[in-house]
Amino acid sequence: MTQEDRYKIVSNDFVDLFISYNGNERLLNQFPNATTQIMDARYAIAYAPSSILSSNFISKYDYAALPHCFGLTSNISLDASEVSKLRRIPNFSLQGKGVLMGIIDTGIDYTNSIFIHEDGTSKIISIWDQTIDSEDQYPPNTFFGTEYNSEMINKAISNEHPLEIVPSVDEIGHGTMLAGIMVGSEVPLSNFSGLAPSADIIVVKLKQAKQNLRDFLLIPKDVPCYQENDIMWAVHYINDISTKLNRPCSICIGLGTSQGSHDESGPLNELLNYLSDFYGLAITVSAGNEGNSRRHFFGEIDPAVGKTTVELYIGEKETGFSMELWGSAPDTYSIDILSPTGEFYPRIPESLKSNREISFVFETTTISVNYRLIETSTGEQLILLRFKNPAMGVWRLQIYSKGNLPGNFHIWLPMGEFITSDTYFIDPDRFTTITSPGNTMKPLTITAYNPSNKSLYDKASKGYTRNNDIKPDLAAPGVNITVPTLKKDFTSASGTGLAAAHTAGINAILLEWGIINGYYPYMNSTIVKKYLIRGADRSRYLQYPNQDWGYGTINLYNTFNILRTDFPKV
Repeated sequence: MTQEDRYKIVSNDFVDLFISYNGNERLLNQFPNATTQIMDARYAIAYAPSSILSSNFISKYDYAALPHCFGLTSNISLDASEVSKLRRIPNFSLQGKGVLMGIIDTGIDYTNSIFIHEDGTSKIISIWDQTIDSEDQYPPNTFFGTEYNSEMINKAISNEHPLEIVPSVDEIGHGTMLAGIMVGSEVPLSNFSGLAPSADIIVVKLKQAKQNLRDFLLIPKDVPCYQENDIMWAVHYINDISTKLNRPCSICIGLGTSQGSHDESGPLNELLNYLSDFYGLAITVSAGNEGNSRRHFFGEIDPAVGKTTVELYIGEKETGFSMELWGSAPDTYSIDILSPTGEFYPRIPESLKSNREISFVFETTTISVNYRLIETSTGEQLILLRFKNPAMGVWRLQIYSKGNLPGNFHIWLPMGEFITSDTYFIDPDRFTTITSPGNTMKPLTITAYNPSNKSLYDKASKGYTRNNDIKPDLAAPGVNITVPTLKKDFTSASGTGLAAAHTAGINAILLEWGIINGYYPYMNSTIVKKYLIRGADRSRYLQYPNQDWGYGTINLYNTFNILRTDFPKV
């Protein structure tokens, strides 16, 4: 990519598309009239004219080329995980000193005093604000956004007008909230303290998803929404700084999506799995808040019957949405559609690649139906439906299975505010609702519970993955948690994103003990996860692991108590 072409990264006239080239540069020219930017040894991003994103894009190219769109996963806690108890032991006064933390979110209010060390310097190593364009102040090879280093941030916080020096702000507050849980200084009068207040932090403020991708997926304009490729650039950025400074790093991703096959496949999932094996990196992701949203349907089809019915209620204020059906091999799947007024569209036969644009006579509804008999990243069948101006009422879909074995399929509606709460399946399944990248095996996937009454957060997504791998891994406090606001005071909030931030702070403590203090220099995400699972609290009334709690609730004191049998420094 040249300087002349970099405008395409932010221009809505160009859509971002994944190319899985695996080091073979002959595969980089897959899309006509596109400019290509290599991200890493496996993936590149093509910036193609937006006109390519037509209704037949999936059948002509591939679903795997589209970046998924991610939303936010959060709307006392120290004692719940027994971090405070551990701090009272002199040899275990661990607060993340020497450790880096990385957050990929909505930015940070860097002027808040909870992000300033006692010596007056900022805890923030750098901010990469993807939303602020600059000619040459972006991280190497990214070509977009603006990077602010610690020198600039320290100069800003000592200035009467800090935003004139570092104009990066968190307009939403979600990133500030999670960062406060991770590294915020103690404020006793507000009963607040971050988990690792002595740690430093790397911040990435994500740019909003392009309107062309929002339009294709029918995501509302005013909802925070972030592209998969921008999140991947952020992960690489944090890892590069951690490597350059030779400091361990705990990364928190409090974002999620219900797009995709809900397994390990996909560019971001694969990147996180890969980096989780790196020494000195601990990656934590949230499980999502889709458990009781009624946005997942699971169906099984008896081959003797050959079909089953799905009923979907669409609310009055719904303007449009996309919906994904993933059918398990070796069977193949097809659908017919019955509208609320009784208008029937007959069965669309199975096809390797197919696109239908269905317009209804008695409703203003248009439905685009795309078949991919073998989706590239999974080998499974995908049926993507996009409802435009959907009529209110009950829509009935007959799902047909072709094969002599029992078939099963999953359907997911969009997550969070990407769809109204009045659109849902009439007979939903609350399991297999963990949002990606929470379905990735090696990072820690964290669900949320209420530390006051030990109950699971009622909105928490449930496991397992579509492939029946164990997720979530663990539960952490995430209900009615004290968090900082953009007004520099405190409030309470809930969500699995908060639980992930809590766990990321705990991971920083383990990295300090293991790597900074020399007890386990080869610690990574897998090692951290195993330690926390061993020390987790488990109810004698439940079997573990399970789809709600994973392996139990985090108890850091118990983790160290198990390991304290004369553990020598390596």
